[in-house]
Amino acid sequence: MKFPVEKSLEEWQSLLRQKKNAQPLAYEVTRHAVTERPFTGQYNQFWEQGRYHCIGCDAPLFHSEDKFDAGCGWPSFSRAVAGAIAEKPDHSHAMVRTEILCARCGAHLGHVFPDGPVETGLRYCLNSAAMDFAPSPSQNGSQ
Repeated sequence: MKFPVEKSLEEWQSLLRQKKNAQPLAYEVTRHAVTERPFTGQYNQFWEQGRYHCIGCDAPLFHSEDKFDAGCGWPSFSRAVAGAIAEKPDHSHAMVRTEILCARCGAHLGHVFPDGPVETGLRYCLNSAAMDFAPSPSQNGSQ
């Protein structure tokens, strides 16, 4: 797959190492599809109002109002920002799943499953290390 933002693995590693909010696992998750352990990610039980962005390219991915507690140990959302997500089949670990990637830079984000809330029927299951969070303007004091 080709993406609008392309970098070498070394450039991604350097960018994520220098990015102030990137977790140590961010490079492995976003560029090598590593999965963080359940219930360990900083956004799993995080309920502030705002928007979640790709840790690699800052593209908006999800809104907090679409986040829900799926009980699976990873942040879960019922819908993505329009055009933000690319999907591809994932047959790793003897499973058939749908991998989700940032449509702008190709960062591995997690997977989408057809067992979400009735409204959409989808559960976007994300690695916290693949995201950054921007609070709503009313949350950070500006209007």
